Amino acid sequence: MNILWSRKARLGIRQLHAHIATDSPINADRFIKRILDAVKVVANSPCIGKVLPGANNERIRERIVQSQRVIYAIDDEQQIINILTLVHVCQDLQRMKRKPWE
Repeated sequence: MNILWSRKARLGIRQLHAHIATDSPINADRFIKRILDAVKVVANSPCIGKVLPGANNERIRERIVQSQRVIYAIDDEQQIINILTLVHVCQDLQRMKRKPWE
């Protein structure tokens, strides 16, 4: 399947890299590489991620990479994995005004 990154997800990964890089550019690069590697696995096995709690849709899933949830949607018809956003695992998805899957 092809990977499509939403604008929000692209911005999120850039901000995450910039934040980590203030302390360690090397660690920032390594962490982003882990996220990108996890997304490659999702492209080959879309259902590897856990169904996102609260989304009420088995096509909306998450893959946790250390402290980040990589939230994505599977579009079997278009053969696309849409990376929706990255969210820190401590954030309560149910309390967010705008849900990541909306």
